Amino acid sequence: MNLRVKELTGGLLPDVNSESCASRGVLEHVTSRWAVLVLAVLLDGTHRFSELRRAVGGVSEKMLAQTLQTLEQDGLVLREAYAVIPPRVDYSLTPLGEEAAQHVWTLARWAESRVPEVLAARAAHAEQAAQAQRAPQAERAKSAR
Repeated sequence: MNLRVKELTGGLLPDVNSESCASRGVLEHVTSRWAVLVLAVLLDGTHRFSELRRAVGGVSEKMLAQTLQTLEQDGLVLREAYAVIPPRVDYSLTPLGEEAAQHVWTLARWAESRVPEVLAARAAHAEQAAQAQRAPQAERAKSAR
């Protein structure tokens, strides 16, 4: 472990299961709903803010700005502002961001491919819960007779 990393981590080795590990914050940032989608879009290349907003359906301007700022602070996204009229700002992935984006892209595609199984499991769970709730009611009605 180099001196700077030792200084930043207090000499502790990263352990995501440890309550105080900084990797939890990184994981939180990278796996937030909007970050996953932004990172996936940026895998295709550089985009302007408005392009990202159109590509990531449902994200508000405020949430997109916050997400991009967080990803930039974590060293995953590069923000390049150009002094032109009208102002132009481009967003792209850093090498670290590209690595993270590839991982979350795989997770996002897995989620897409497993929607039918997850929805079926949810429906089965809801039915079991409804049956469990009906059983005591039927028993009370039976004993009330």
